Amino acid sequence: VQLVESGGGLVQAGGSLRLSCAASGSIFSISAMVWYRQAPGEQRELVATFTSGGSTNYADSVKGRFTISRDNAKNTVLLQMNSLKPEDTNMYYCTFTVRTRASPYASTYWGQGTQVTVSS
Repeated sequence: VQLVESGGGLVQAGGSLRLSCAASGSIFSISAMVWYRQAPGEQRELVATFTSGGSTNYADSVKGRFTISRDNAKNTVLLQMNSLKPEDTNMYYCTFTVRTRASPYASTYWGQGTQVTVSS
């Protein structure tokens, strides 16, 4: 399973970005998709979660500004980020927890990360 992220970049405070994470490979089922962010030397922060049942969860710091969604047809998870703040500047990573056709067990896969920079 491979994950490819896109959509990061430089934006002014108050602006918006949409991150995308597309999964490919022999995926049988997806149980959860998660966005994290982490700066070098700092603790990883869970940003948003989307489960197979359709439930979502957000970090308090992004509630009301970020929206996680799924494109079922494309095995893609999106993160719409509005009203961006300088403190949102970070490297953003996506993860998929999936079962493949080769194994009855679920595994978690990581994207390569995409940089988001918000200028004040």
